[in-house]
Amino acid sequence: MRFHPVATAAYAAFVLKEVLVGSAQVARFTVAPAGFPPPAIVELPLRCRSDIEISLMASCITITPGTLVVGTASSRHGAPPTLYVQCILGDSREESLAGLRDMESRLLRATRGRRAEEEGRA
Repeated sequence: MRFHPVATAAYAAFVLKEVLVGSAQVARFTVAPAGFPPPAIVELPLRCRSDIEISLMASCITITPGTLVVGTASSRHGAPPTLYVQCILGDSREESLAGLRDMESRLLRATRGRRAEEEGRA
């Protein structure tokens, strides 16, 4: 695996933005009279394949306020590795999954470069 410098810098900036936005949202819900929306646990089958990609993905999810990796399943019998993520800020499971998929796509561009986009179309 070779990290692509521009995509890696863009991914780091994206994660920093997500941490700042998530922090502001958690602070807002903490003082809101209605409190937090109902949490959800979503199943995220990964396109990440290497241990470093899976570890980076799980770490970036966990450092983002409002999301936490609560379980993992390894790749078996052709099924992809899977993360189980608790989300407390999304309006729906679909919105939460879309955000997590976006994070994974950006990570794969950093670790695989253009090959990640070609694999995404296949």
